[in-house]
Amino acid sequence: MSSPIVSIKGLRAGFGPTTVLHGVDLAVGPAEVAVLLGLNGAGKSVTLRVAAGLIPAWAGTVRLGGEDVTTLPAEARVGRGMAHVTQGRHVFPGLTVEENLRLGAYTLRRRDRSRYAAVLDSVLDRFPRLADRRRQLAGTMSGGEQAMLAVGRALMANPRVILVDEPSAGLAPAAADALVETLRGVHRSGVAMLLVEQNVTFALDLADTVHVMRQGTVVHSAPRQRVDQDRLTAELGIGRLLKGGTR
Repeated sequence: MSSPIVSIKGLRAGFGPTTVLHGVDLAVGPAEVAVLLGLNGAGKSVTLRVAAGLIPAWAGTVRLGGEDVTTLPAEARVGRGMAHVTQGRHVFPGLTVEENLRLGAYTLRRRDRSRYAAVLDSVLDRFPRLADRRRQLAGTMSGGEQAMLAVGRALMANPRVILVDEPSAGLAPAAADALVETLRGVHRSGVAMLLVEQNVTFALDLADTVHVMRQGTVVHSAPRQRVDQDRLTAELGIGRLLKGGTR
């Protein structure tokens, strides 16, 4: 892999006296989709939140494009090219689609207001459904549309990498399938992705690289085509997986 866009080494973090991450090591290459899998409580979402700057690291480093961002606040990381789609999507229901997208461009507008219109147009071109509903209140949209909006809002920061937490949670199968295509389009555009997902089929359908977590550490990493299926099914406590995803 060429120099990673995100590199996490020796990451330790937690809450109060409880340590959740016990030395996480992983990397995400440019334009790569890296997936974090593991049982509930393994530390997947905490890893994303520490990487995004929402939870402080106790030890270890987070690097973005080679720069040590471990102690930088979340806003500064967004300004350097990292966006975060949080678990539960958390769109602003009382604001329109376009107003939600505008909020996603907060750091972009501070850096270079002149670029805002072009970035908005590019996001709306990428997501015609959002363009059709740009004046609609986000709270009146379906779960799948809100998931799409959350991804579009993250892209308004013009990121190099997005961290996506449980995107398919609560979605009907058809909406989850549509979201896979949305994220695949983001991948094709050259944006790297670190994805946490409980739906293993959904995750493997997108993944270039798979990292499996257990009790706050990464215990298995491999390109998707070379994942140890027996190890993966044992770690996740699931039946035999279909081979290789659907790509």
